[in-house]
Amino acid sequence: MAGRHGVPKIRIIGIVAVAAMLGGCYTMRPTGRVVPGAGTRMAFDVTDAGRVALGPTMGPEITRIEGRLVGAEESEYLIAVSTVRLMRGGTQVWRGEQVRVRSEHVASSYIRSFDKTRSIVLGAGIAASVAAVFITRSLLGSGDDNPDNPGGGGEVRIVAPQSPFWRLNFRGAFP
Repeated sequence: MAGRHGVPKIRIIGIVAVAAMLGGCYTMRPTGRVVPGAGTRMAFDVTDAGRVALGPTMGPEITRIEGRLVGAEESEYLIAVSTVRLMRGGTQVWRGEQVRVRSEHVASSYIRSFDKTRSIVLGAGIAASVAAVFITRSLLGSGDDNPDNPGGGGEVRIVAPQSPFWRLNFRGAFP
C-alpha cells in the first residue's frame, strides 16, 4: 500500500530498520597486548597507581578513560578523551582533550567494535514497533478511496441529541 507520496509503507518500515542498524550497537572488546592504530575508539581501565598519577589532571576517582587513540608508544598512550567513568558510578563528558597515560597505569584496554547481532535485533525490534504503530493506528490507508464517502466504509450511526429540556415534567404545572 502506498502513502501520500507513493512510497510503500513497508519500505518506510525497512528504512527505519536499516537506520537503526547503521546507528548500531557497539561493545568494548579486550585488545590483549595488541595496540590498534591511531583514530581507534578505545577504553582504558586505570590501576590504583594510575588514579594517583592522573588525579591532578583528571580527578582522583577515575576508573576508566574512553576516547580516540591519538598515538601509542611502548610506555604511554595519547588519548583524545570523550568520557571518564568514576568509581562511584558517575561519568564526566570531555571534548577531546588529549591526555597522556603511561602503559603501567592501564590495567586493561578495550577496543570499540560493531556488534552485528545486537544491531540486527535492535533494527528488527524498531521495525516491529513501527509496523505495530502503522497497523494499530490504521495508518496503512486501507480505507475507502470514494470521495463521496470521506469517512471510509464503516458503519454509520445516527444518535439523537440529548437535551435537558425533553426531560422536564410539565404534568400538573398548568391549571
